[in-house]
Amino acid sequence: SSHEHKLNFKKSKEVCLSYIQDAMLQKQWKRAAEFLTSYIESLEKDYSREYMGPSEIIWRTGTEILCHHSRSSMKEFNSFMEQMKILGVKRYLKVCLEHAFHLLCNGLIDEAYQNLSLAESWRFGEQTVIQDKEMKLIQAYRGLLDYYKWSKQKNILLEHGEDGFEDLSVEQEMHSCFRNAAVNLKEIIKIPGIWDQFVKCYVDLLEFYGDHKEARKVLHDYAYNSKFPANPNAHVYLYQFLKRQGESKKSLISALKNLHDTVPSHELMIDFNLMLQKSKKKKKRRLGLEVIFAALDYAGWKENVKAWSCLAKQLKQIVMSEKHLDWLKQEWSSRKDWWPAFHFSRYLGKRNWQENQSLSYEKALVAGILLGKDDKYFKYVSHQGCKARMKRFRVLKKFVHKHNPVYMRISG
Repeated sequence: SSHEHKLNFKKSKEVCLSYIQDAMLQKQWKRAAEFLTSYIESLEKDYSREYMGPSEIIWRTGTEILCHHSRSSMKEFNSFMEQMKILGVKRYLKVCLEHAFHLLCNGLIDEAYQNLSLAESWRFGEQTVIQDKEMKLIQAYRGLLDYYKWSKQKNILLEHGEDGFEDLSVEQEMHSCFRNAAVNLKEIIKIPGIWDQFVKCYVDLLEFYGDHKEARKVLHDYAYNSKFPANPNAHVYLYQFLKRQGESKKSLISALKNLHDTVPSHELMIDFNLMLQKSKKKKKRRLGLEVIFAALDYAGWKENVKAWSCLAKQLKQIVMSEKHLDWLKQEWSSRKDWWPAFHFSRYLGKRNWQENQSLSYEKALVAGILLGKDDKYFKYVSHQGCKARMKRFRVLKKFVHKHNPVYMRISG
């Protein structure tokens, strides 16, 4: 019957699609290509009026297969993408963007630029909200390529110097690329989203032409505009810009405070701690202790000598002055149940001593202060250091033994 024929046809298409997916998962690209050909042929014979929406499946799977197939060529890929643009008009801009990415990955920058320029002039029916957003993406990536061209021209001028280079066409081309890039990059970063690469390039353009006020505004909005999603990189870019501009310590601390609140394990937390330790305000020095303790809560910091050195230095100052032991007690109370096994086991003591004696020294000082003279890590490392007749380890041992009562006070 006609109904039974339609059901069988639908089932065979689904089976064919599952074979394609299975071949792709096993990286059998030739087999996947053969099944995809059968799938497309079956669609051409499908006389049912039911809409199956196959164009996206063909586009996605076909692109993946052509990217990995050993006998695929750029000519075939370009031809396939052009067919996909015609097959799915509603996805035209997405296909254009993916086509441009593929061209870029193969070093065909001019072809990618041309592809994006053609896409920018494309129109289909009424301009929808989705189309408008996709068009802005097309323009933004074209802006990135204009930035790339500008950067190349800039490097040519910088290499030759203003006096030794008289080719005005290079300078004119450079300024033209700047204008094109600036217009498109400025537009995309107005839309709430994660636009790291676009923001970095736009700020680079602004800084080069001395518009530091606008660059600062862009970075400030990117970091603090509540319409944008939380993004640690935004605070990193703002901090790096402020540092380049020689801004006040107050501004730098503010930028890093927001980064700390978002990502306490970020590598810039050492810079943040060092800045806070130099402050005359108790509140900031207190925050510095919190920052370095929080960073060392993460496994990625376990062998960071600089981080342990920062903590050891601050603990030593607190112990010697016997001021702010309450800060130490507060930080240690939430960690005393798990830090000993996490950082100060005898096994780690042996490994740290063998691999990095500077690390073992800083950690032994911290362990001795926090866990007392009988701690396993401290005892092993200080014994090895004294055995090797290293003066700083003898001094370390005396210091911890002398200030052992502090351990009793903070441990409760």
